[in-house]
Amino acid sequence: MKGADIGVALYLISAFIMMIIQLPAWMIDILFAINIAVAFTIMFSAMFAKEVLDLGFFPTILLFTTIFRVGLNVNSTRLILATGDSSEVVKVFGDFVGGGDIIIGAVIFIILILIQFLVINKGTERVAEVTARFTLDAMPGKQMAIDADLNTGAITDKEAVERRSKIQEESSFFGSMDGAVKYVKGDAIAGLLTTVINIIGGLLVGTFRLGMDMMDAAERYTILTIGDGLVNQLPAIIISLSTGLLVTKGSKKTDFGVAIKSQLFSVPRTLYFVGAIIAVLGIITPLPPLVFIGLGLLFIIYGRLMANQLEVASIEAEVDMDETMAEEIRQPENVNSLLQVDPIELEFGYGIIPLADVGQGGDLLDRVVMIRRQIALELGTVVPIIRLRDNIQLNPNQYIIKIKGIQVSEGEILFDHYMAMNPGYVEEEITGIPTFEPSFHLPAIWITEGQRERAESMGYTVVDPPSIIATHLTEQIRHYIAELLTRQDVQNLIGNLRETHPSLVDELTPKLLGLGEIQKVLQNLLKEGISIRDLLTIFETMADYATSTRDTDILTEYVRQSLKRAISSKFFIPSETTSVVTLDPKMEQEIMANVKQTEQGAYLTLDPETTKALMGSVESEVKKLENLGKTPIVITSPIVRMYFKRLTEDYFKDLIVVSYNEIDNNVELQSVGMVTA
Repeated sequence: MKGADIGVALYLISAFIMMIIQLPAWMIDILFAINIAVAFTIMFSAMFAKEVLDLGFFPTILLFTTIFRVGLNVNSTRLILATGDSSEVVKVFGDFVGGGDIIIGAVIFIILILIQFLVINKGTERVAEVTARFTLDAMPGKQMAIDADLNTGAITDKEAVERRSKIQEESSFFGSMDGAVKYVKGDAIAGLLTTVINIIGGLLVGTFRLGMDMMDAAERYTILTIGDGLVNQLPAIIISLSTGLLVTKGSKKTDFGVAIKSQLFSVPRTLYFVGAIIAVLGIITPLPPLVFIGLGLLFIIYGRLMANQLEVASIEAEVDMDETMAEEIRQPENVNSLLQVDPIELEFGYGIIPLADVGQGGDLLDRVVMIRRQIALELGTVVPIIRLRDNIQLNPNQYIIKIKGIQVSEGEILFDHYMAMNPGYVEEEITGIPTFEPSFHLPAIWITEGQRERAESMGYTVVDPPSIIATHLTEQIRHYIAELLTRQDVQNLIGNLRETHPSLVDELTPKLLGLGEIQKVLQNLLKEGISIRDLLTIFETMADYATSTRDTDILTEYVRQSLKRAISSKFFIPSETTSVVTLDPKMEQEIMANVKQTEQGAYLTLDPETTKALMGSVESEVKKLENLGKTPIVITSPIVRMYFKRLTEDYFKDLIVVSYNEIDNNVELQSVGMVTA
């Protein structure tokens, strides 16, 4: 055991010993001195604590000191009743504080009890209760703020863990304080009752056992009992004050003395007014002029000194700022920070700031957190940190989305309006400002808050500005997610899989495939919206076929075929017949005949005329499906799929190309056309 543990154990054991064994008077004096010293230690520790968690064990300390004080009170009371005498400390408190007078001592004791119980304890109990309630209610908001700061890159993962731990500690502390304050309150009540019982007991012992006169017994035992009560209640009042100091300090991180001085005595104008009022009272009233005029002059003089200090501090701050700027100009520029490029950035004009400001009720930061979670569940990859920052160079209502420092999309919203979109079956029009939805470029109308309910009743799809930005950002992340997948991200995914399937990972990498080759396969899947969440199946498939080929495109096709249930559930509805178009077999043969194999991979060398005719056929078939309200899907043979997709992706970005081997057996298809040249 450590020395501190032994000391605490002895402190508690002594309390129980005092309840059982009668200690000599000299030892009680030592324990009284220790009790007073501990009380002052607690008070000054609470006063100078920077924040409440510096005294995180304060509720436990309250319990320990209360038990010790009760034991000491019991032992001292036993000594008084048994011998008619007491320790020197009790005598001094009874004679000096009470003046050796029963009435004066009783009045002083009652006043101290009332101050402790009605003033300090009552207020402390209420503050502790309210603080505990507010702290617990604020926990979800604080957690979301930490997630938002982590998401925007304002803090690191380590700092986020520390902040969450601090929130938990604060909630536990204030919850414990709410109950621990009852110790102090009960101690005050017990002190008052104990004193009354001791006086009655002293009268009985002195009168019936020692044969003393009633008045002599009352005077002797009452003075000793009041002295005993005072010597016990003084540390109790100090600890009650310490409790009040700690709970009223709240979670503010500040120095007690500096805070009081800066908040009360740092404004010269206030000191001037106070000094003038006090001095005038000493002049025009019968109040002691020397005291009031002198005190007023002290306030005025101190106010003038504070004004001089503020002027000097202002000049020094200006000089320091000028010197700092000059030093920065003289120093060679550090351009390392300028070389860093954020993977994803959302910049917005000052008119959109309220949407991102939690203090103004904005929830855009929370929506960004949800976007990352949504993409992780949908595609199985972690979205990089999304930076949110305001840009005064943009229009007030404009926002732009950047990927790796390059703008890829933009939009404009009206902060206090809603966007209403016609799903296609609403015939009645609503008045508003014409616009286009930024994610899918659909026609829409800006409407006011007052028009929202009417638009929804008419059948319009009504969206608020934060949802518009969040949807736009989500679509752009989906589009560029393959580009955002780095080798480090792949290494993290491999590390996660290694924890559960180490043999598979060791078989695949680095023996069969390198980190970059695995990255290319995963990027190929993400590029077409295929989730890589089932990493086990993906790695097993690559391990099966990597022995025969290291072509990442071919490996991607094998992986897609092993993920056919996931692909079918994404693009087809099992209970419905899906309308698709197929690729002409003759066209497939011509495509394969024009595939050239090189060391860098295979590529298609189809002549321009055939390509133009083929794209025209694809366009007509896609329009046919769109007119039917269907998603454009082209079905090809497995060997042709990747070349046909690569050929068409520059012309039709949203075209879905699936091979026959990627379709589950329970999917029903209906061909409504054929792509040919």
